[in-house]
Amino acid sequence: MSRRGNCLDNSPMESFFGHFKDEIDYKEAESLAELEYMIDNYMEHYNNTRKQWTLKK
Repeated sequence: MSRRGNCLDNSPMESFFGHFKDEIDYKEAESLAELEYMIDNYMEHYNNTRKQWTLKK
């Protein structure tokens, strides 16, 4: 990035990773492939089935 970062630029990713660390036990992954599988499954859940407050659940 050529400009200084703004906290508003980071908020969606900070929110995602905050929820991810709370809801998934990522430290139990024994390999990088297993961790990638866990992340992919959580992203699918987060984007499609998880109830979101801002979308009126």
